[in-house]
Amino acid sequence: MATVDEVAASGPPVRPAAAAAGSRAMAGGSVWSPARRALTVGMVLTVTLVAFEALAVSTIMPVVARQLGDVALYGWAFSAFFLGTLVGIVVAGQQIDRGGLVRPFAVGLALFGVGLTIAGLAPSMPVLIGARLVQGLGGGAIPTVTYVAIGRAYPDEARPRMFAILSTAWVVPALAGPAAAAFVAQFLDWRYVFFGLLPFLVLAAALTVPALRRVAVSPADPDAVSARGRLAPAIVTALAAGVLLAGLTTVTWWGLLVALIALGVGLAALVRLVPRGTLRAGRGLPATIALRGIMTFGFFGAEAFLPLAIVLIRGQTPFFAGLALTSATITWTIGSWIQSHVVHRWGARALMALGLACVAAGIAITSAVLLDTTPIWVAIAGWSVAGLGMGLCYPVVTLTVLREAEPGQEGAATASLQLLDVLGNALGSGIGGALVAAGLALAWDPHAALAIAFAGAVTAVLVGLLVSRRTVAPTMAA
Repeated sequence: MATVDEVAASGPPVRPAAAAAGSRAMAGGSVWSPARRALTVGMVLTVTLVAFEALAVSTIMPVVARQLGDVALYGWAFSAFFLGTLVGIVVAGQQIDRGGLVRPFAVGLALFGVGLTIAGLAPSMPVLIGARLVQGLGGGAIPTVTYVAIGRAYPDEARPRMFAILSTAWVVPALAGPAAAAFVAQFLDWRYVFFGLLPFLVLAAALTVPALRRVAVSPADPDAVSARGRLAPAIVTALAAGVLLAGLTTVTWWGLLVALIALGVGLAALVRLVPRGTLRAGRGLPATIALRGIMTFGFFGAEAFLPLAIVLIRGQTPFFAGLALTSATITWTIGSWIQSHVVHRWGARALMALGLACVAAGIAITSAVLLDTTPIWVAIAGWSVAGLGMGLCYPVVTLTVLREAEPGQEGAATASLQLLDVLGNALGSGIGGALVAAGLALAWDPHAALAIAFAGAVTAVLVGLLVSRRTVAPTMAA
């Protein structure tokens, strides 16, 4: 992975003997062994917090957009978060490989909390979008730290189960989060949704940080370069993606020209952040990392607009939007547990293909909600199928990247994975938002604009099916 840079975190490096001792302490046993129990609990709590935030915000966003106005900026509430995350994970990934996991995790939680506070106080959509950007900067460290902690502290045979447990951490938020958020938004004030998460943020930090201190630090890459070598292209990539989305939203010839220029600039910067061959889906690790961006573009691009379709197009309450998100989260968890039991027998490629096929079918079924004659339960059932598919293939992609990464480069590899993950999220919801904004500007029927957004999501997932054939050998287990 010669094109993926790393940097040293401040503070003294861990001596090889100390790292080896830490590795021996973590070796063997299950995810609930005494050496890992605190780390497992801390990461589960952190993921639970992230799950509450993600599901709650998705549920209340139609209400927020209606109250603050500027529905044309709806997609930006999601894109800003993920564009901020793109920059955040680069900084976290660089520091992890030459330093500990504690500093990027703690700083990430602090920024996440600042973003929540600003969002709760936001008087307008632009301020809310800025708050989501700050949240994203902090949120970028959380999945990167989590993935690397699993790669360093858990044996290969325990990792599928750990990812399944983390998926299970979404169950309680899925059952309670959307319903609670819908109740707060409908009968109290949506702002309390953001404020209510702050105490859990403090608790997550108190439990997780001590456990992360005991995770061994892998030897650094001697060819590492300065932080500036990756941070600059990360910022350029995020800015280019934002300009691309803004240009598409203007619905003018000059806007399209600006979008095309931004696309070229963004791609030129992105190639410096990911393994060589990622953008052309080269066989092996590059295709696996590229696949993550494609699948998140499709799934989360559709998910961002499902509540909008249910609440604003079909006139239902946020409760039904939350119910759809809950059902998909539960089936995602089921799919993740299924993969943890069969991945070593079926192989990574088979599970990726099966999962992506379910996602494509689920989005297609869900899009039927745009027809006034379609019962709401059809959309909920369709989104459940899509969630099952993501549960089958999403963890397998992560496992494959961890398996193929060079020793000591887990942070760089997972940072690249997360870069494509969040970029897919940002562009999926952002391009969908641009279509909705264009529809409003051109006086389209909103049904048509959302239909195009759903169709684009399905197309992306079908492309992912083709790319999955280039990830690993057919018989290779993740």
